[in-house]
Amino acid sequence: MKKKILISTGGSGGHVIPAITIYKHLENSYETLISTDIRGLAYISKNYKVLVINTPKLNNFFLLPFSFLKILFLTFKSFFILKKENISTLISTGGYMSLPVCFAAKVLNLKIILFEPNMVIGRSNLFLLNKCSLVLCYSKKILNFPNKYENKIKLIPPIIRKQIYFEKKNENYNLENKIKILIIGGSQGADFFQTNLKDPILKLSKKFHLEILHQANETNKQNLENFYKENNIKYNLFDYKDDLYKSNSDINLCITRAGASSLAELVHSNIPFIAVPFPHAKDNHQFYNALFYKNLNCCWMIEQSSNFINEIDNLITSIIVNKNDIYKKIDAMKKIS
Repeated sequence: MKKKILISTGGSGGHVIPAITIYKHLENSYETLISTDIRGLAYISKNYKVLVINTPKLNNFFLLPFSFLKILFLTFKSFFILKKENISTLISTGGYMSLPVCFAAKVLNLKIILFEPNMVIGRSNLFLLNKCSLVLCYSKKILNFPNKYENKIKLIPPIIRKQIYFEKKNENYNLENKIKILIIGGSQGADFFQTNLKDPILKLSKKFHLEILHQANETNKQNLENFYKENNIKYNLFDYKDDLYKSNSDINLCITRAGASSLAELVHSNIPFIAVPFPHAKDNHQFYNALFYKNLNCCWMIEQSSNFINEIDNLITSIIVNKNDIYKKIDAMKKIS
């Protein structure tokens, strides 16, 4: 009989997508389930075995007493679920959504594994360090990680979606004819990109032959479509999808937020990228994710600021005109991937 593993997740795509990735890697060797809150269900298809444990947010000071009571109730609920399902190991991808399940797993003396792909330890993972057996990380230089728990770190290669291993890696290093730019803003898109990249793209389209692949949410999709059509720029709009890099082995450059999963997949695929960290991410972890790869010479990084439009315009022009830098980035990524 296969051992049973529960992967606890929820909230944003930044937590749920890694959970699904881990699920796909483990499903042939273990009987695997996912627990999530209601928000996380939006990212999970019906093909997965899912348990709903709808942990409340802890960001409202006045509702904290009620939230703690609900977490206590959900801990009891999780306790009985873990026993009924005969779970042997719990893997948590972080976030407050996983707290009740982790508390219950500790009471049952189950093996608890935390997953921390960011370069700053998440607050929930920090709180749970004394309760876990291992923390899966990409580096030992994680900010705010207490020295006394360093022995729990297990270094692993970045976890990427299973199907990406089978996709053709980027081999388009020719910037002479057409420049193919991928714009991604995480699982929910990025409003900032959708409003602040128009001017730079328009300027670039006057100097270079562009093709744009742009991740867009439903709110701004029509607006972007009108922009590309009116300016005769070849484009393809898409929302979040698993086959993002399929048949896109000819991408020259990507503009992206700095979620750990997105950056790992870009590096694996040898796609040069400009990282624009989301400034409101908790503990500014996207900044440190981007800085990690920048220090390895794998990418460029621009912070979101009032001068962003001019900076990104100048940077992309410089990348296209002075090609040596892009070749250095690709070589650095190849050494990792």
